[in-house]
Amino acid sequence: MLDIHFIRENKDIVQDGARKKHVNINIDELLVVDDERRELMTKVEALRAEQNKVSDAITSASQEERTAMISEMRRVKDELGSLEEKLKEVMQMWKTLMLQVPNTPDISVPEGETDADNQHIKSWGEKPAFSFEAKDHVEIMRELGMVDFERGSKVHGFRGYYLTNDGARLCFAIWNYGMDFFTKKDLMPMIPPVIVKKQLLYGTGHLPNDVEDIYATQDEDYLAGTAEIPVMGYYGDEVLAKEELPKKILGFSPCYRREAGSYSKDVKGLIRVHEFFKLEQVILCEANHEESVKWHEWLNRNTEEFIETLGIPYRTVANCGADLGLGQVKKYDIELWVPLEEKYREISSASYFHDFQCRRFNIKYTDKDGARQFAHSLNCTAIPTPRILVSLVENFQQADGSVLIPEVLRPYMGGRDRLTRKATTEGITKAQ
Repeated sequence: MLDIHFIRENKDIVQDGARKKHVNINIDELLVVDDERRELMTKVEALRAEQNKVSDAITSASQEERTAMISEMRRVKDELGSLEEKLKEVMQMWKTLMLQVPNTPDISVPEGETDADNQHIKSWGEKPAFSFEAKDHVEIMRELGMVDFERGSKVHGFRGYYLTNDGARLCFAIWNYGMDFFTKKDLMPMIPPVIVKKQLLYGTGHLPNDVEDIYATQDEDYLAGTAEIPVMGYYGDEVLAKEELPKKILGFSPCYRREAGSYSKDVKGLIRVHEFFKLEQVILCEANHEESVKWHEWLNRNTEEFIETLGIPYRTVANCGADLGLGQVKKYDIELWVPLEEKYREISSASYFHDFQCRRFNIKYTDKDGARQFAHSLNCTAIPTPRILVSLVENFQQADGSVLIPEVLRPYMGGRDRLTRKATTEGITKAQ
């Protein structure tokens, strides 16, 4: 959420930021409502002061004066009640409009109308050239006994899946390697709750815009689509010392997304599923633009380095205005190469928000002068599963149907160097 004083003083900048993000909001309309809010608050405060003044004086007044004062208090009470009711309505309208105001994107964010307009920043890795007829991840994983979509659909429905045998083992290997890799970056590991209160989704900016993609419970709680949501709530309504910053957290959680707006997109395989697991990096830092920029680059580079150790080709893009969320000032996407589609697929997003989220969560710190400031927040996907399996098995598939295991994952896979049907069968036999 932006500060209303900032909005008033920078109306044109905020309106242009909304234009760049393709968010339809009229800042002039908000300011008219804010004028009414401020006028009503002034009148309400004046009447409350008058009410208190009369209340204090009545005890020492004569009987005649007391009668007049009581009559005056009834008038003030009636007028105050009417104004408070009006203020309540205006405040609700004001809050609704304030929640729709997008954060102002950085000047470096490219213009654009869709993710096709995202700006290419860098590419890394050599795309594989196959000397045999390559297969997609669905065929590879089925043949190796790593996934079962049919039974997944039977149990879950559309986009359901079971990861089996080496499909499950490979995910555990990625999680464990990811935990080792990212905690060496001095990120504090955390497993947060993923059933969260509604206000947390307003806090991160996922509501009100993403309402169709969010799972709700019968108790009006919500299932988080990313660990960012509960991790941001960890320090809610707290005041930190400046010396504690930055707070660097590595959240691990299941994630739930309805993908309601993507019903006909990516229906095959593990590209877009309703439930998955993800390691997420979150940072709280001091309220300084240069600090936010520095940690944004750091977070994104962490994930790039992780992918490089796996040996999967990728590219990094700067997201255009239309591909930014409500609260994001700037965002990078890292996209992995998917050979059989001959395209890059997003695997990670790194974003910074300035104080947009921390205002909503009321996360502050005390600066060197003793003043309280809202902190800045950032987040970045460390790695999601099972989506990463798509690129991993397609890029490292071999002519004999096996899949090479990236060297860094081999210690987490019992020292094996490849995934094979024989290994999977032997694993089943041993388990029995």
